[in-house]
Formats: sequence, C-alpha cells, structure tokens
Amino acid sequence: MKTDETGITVYGTVWCPDTLRARRVLDRMGVRYRWVDIDRDADGERFVLQANRGNRSVPTIVFPDGSMLVEPIARALKEKLVGSGYSR
Repeated sequence: MKTDETGITVYGTVWCPDTLRARRVLDRMGVRYRWVDIDRDADGERFVLQANRGNRSVPTIVFPDGSMLVEPIARALKEKLVGSGYSR
C-alpha cells in the first residue's frame, strides 16, 4: 500500500496509546497524513503484518521515501519530521 498525496501514512488503531501519541505529534506539528485504522481496514492490517514480520505493530508510519518508523518514541518521530522538512 502506498502513501497518498499527503505523503505520510499512519497505520494504527484508535485504542493504542502509542498510535494516539504519534498522531498528537503529527497534529501539533501541523503535518498532514493519511490515517488507516487497521481494525477497520483489512488491506491496512495486511500491510502492517507484512511490514512487521507478522506482528501487528502500531503505529507503523510510512514516509514518501519508503522509510518507516514503527512504534517510535515522540522524539524520534519529531526528528524524522524535522529532518524530512515537515516542520512548520
């Protein structure tokens, strides 16, 4: 599954604290992203399982260059966003 025109896709669940934290970081930094709830999107769940060797690890965040962050701490996500030019 590819990212859409926003450039970043976040695969996660609404109940996962790590996903909620990552989405808060993105929202606070004003970064647009495509949201995929893997509890409701079978293709999204398959992508996460494939990308994480059979684990349902969320959030799995895919960037336009194909790189991914899986369950990143807030600092690592912020550093990636700033380094990729997504900071406001």
